[in-house]
Amino acid sequence: MSTITTLTLYPIKSCRGIDLQEATVTAFGLSHRQIHDREWMVVDSAGQFLSQRTHPAMALIVPALHADAMQVQAPGMAPLTVSTAQLAPDTPTLAVTIWDDTVAAHDCGDQAATWFSQVLGMACRLVRFNPGAQRLASKKWTNDIDVPTHFPDGYPMLLISQGSLDDLNHKLQTQGRAALPMNRFRPNIAIDGVDAFEEDFVATIQAGNISLQPVKPCARCPMPSIDQATGEYGPDPLDILMTYRINPRVNDGITFGVNVILLEGEGKILRVGQEVELELAF
Repeated sequence: MSTITTLTLYPIKSCRGIDLQEATVTAFGLSHRQIHDREWMVVDSAGQFLSQRTHPAMALIVPALHADAMQVQAPGMAPLTVSTAQLAPDTPTLAVTIWDDTVAAHDCGDQAATWFSQVLGMACRLVRFNPGAQRLASKKWTNDIDVPTHFPDGYPMLLISQGSLDDLNHKLQTQGRAALPMNRFRPNIAIDGVDAFEEDFVATIQAGNISLQPVKPCARCPMPSIDQATGEYGPDPLDILMTYRINPRVNDGITFGVNVILLEGEGKILRVGQEVELELAF
């Protein structure tokens, strides 16, 4: 029996995630209290997105969702409150860039900009995805389906199996290295009860009346080397992964986990402990 073990929402790209017992699934990914995954993002003065790849201290920025606001905390800082109310049409926007995409995003104001600038030690601003903007996942991997996204690297959801992590941790421990927690790989959905890397060969995932489709292996960057509890570089698993997880489908990138899109079940609920059925692609 395969079950969902964790559901994690990342309101602000590259900042700490929020573990949930249940989450609404949408075409844009997971949501909770009408807040979507990676709906916010931190950008530099040129509008370029920032991430833990270059600013590992972002792991220490911790959002929490309340009825009408998001509170953000970081070591040594007074909490910042960010409104989650629907934005007025005349809210200021600025052009922001995430990978190859440039979109108009709503600026969250000078107070938020000052707070994030102090935390990261550089001029930056917090922005929120503009509901009137459009950013689509690459159709190369979605079978030409229009799949909307906010500010993830490329796709609405990332799924990893516990079996895959257990396999990696066995290899690490065989070499006398510490096992890694799942949060090093920042999935939205983790499942248990399947063999290691079985998710690589899945055509669809059925969770009640929700149907998900893995579309692209997730090529890993150096972010799994960052300890999400300390914001510091820790043991890097990529040297182990490269011995058996190089994938020619993504230009010989090192893959771990699968990017997932929603096929059916917009607005339905996923729950921790829920059973899922995996249909293999062969």
